[in-house]
Amino acid sequence: MARIALDAMGGDFAPRATIAGALQALNELDGSHSVQLIGQTSVIEHELARALTGELAHCAHARNRAAIVEAPDTIDMSERPTAALRKKPGNPMAIGIKLQADGSSDAFVSAGNTGAQMAVSSIMLGLHPGLTRPAIATVFPTAREPMVFLDSGANVDCSAMELVQFGWLGSVYAEYVLGRANPVVGLLSIGEEEAKGNAVSKEAHTLFRAAGFNFVGNVEGRDLPAGACDRGPVDVVICDGFVGNIVLKFYEGVIPMIVDLLAQGEGVNGSSLRAALGPLDSAHYGGAPLLGVRGVSIICHGNSSPRAIRNAIKVAVRAVETRLNEHIGERLAGGGRPSAESGAVA
Repeated sequence: MARIALDAMGGDFAPRATIAGALQALNELDGSHSVQLIGQTSVIEHELARALTGELAHCAHARNRAAIVEAPDTIDMSERPTAALRKKPGNPMAIGIKLQADGSSDAFVSAGNTGAQMAVSSIMLGLHPGLTRPAIATVFPTAREPMVFLDSGANVDCSAMELVQFGWLGSVYAEYVLGRANPVVGLLSIGEEEAKGNAVSKEAHTLFRAAGFNFVGNVEGRDLPAGACDRGPVDVVICDGFVGNIVLKFYEGVIPMIVDLLAQGEGVNGSSLRAALGPLDSAHYGGAPLLGVRGVSIICHGNSSPRAIRNAIKVAVRAVETRLNEHIGERLAGGGRPSAESGAVA
């Protein structure tokens, strides 16, 4: 059973997209799971009534698994996170994360202000011992299997040791959520040779070699779509959040461009093509977990559609069911070394 707190007011298309996504998720998930809709009660109730008497009438049976939790304040995307959190204590993020901290919820999902979500998650949930920063882990589609890519934007500047910490976080995610036994880790750089890269990446390369990872060495940007380098498959790719966010946004932009170009070809069925390439759409993966905090906090794109919110809720449920947070704590407590059950899906 997973209780997922959802920021019903967060995102460019909230509350319509968030509530529609929640109802769709509940319609597809096992009946033991529930969603807590965090936001302004009157707005949520109005949108629920509209959706359930319209295009989502088939989800009416799931209504009793969607509770409403009042949060009178909202945080805009343009607001500075720390100032907004201080001035608006009744915002959905603070209230949703507090539910988890108090044991009344199991995970939090939001398409709202990413900086605010990172701040409140780190402060209210805390970090696992041994970590200095959390990291955003994005699942990238590749030509083979999806890979875990982090940091996707939480930390603009990172030390070599912090990159190694991200390696442990990504490895645990790959093992317990994606089911990869002894995942292969690569360090994103400008060349595969150990001497390539800036000072931080070269130092990190040395630390990775000594840290006990199944480390393949440096990987290049061209290796990401393939999900492999010339030395074999890669399951986890590590970089700082500055580089990571640029790569993420490029990935998101180039895939729709390729789909549109292919759809313009003579005799090509655009609808069939888009359906076939659906797994390349970021909405297919829904949200990215903020790894390292002592809980489950899923970060969604600000422009998340109902489909993206639905899938983000499923990501949260998966993280709860696989006990991802506990496994991260166990791994870090053990010095990062894989446990005997490494690779098992709990």
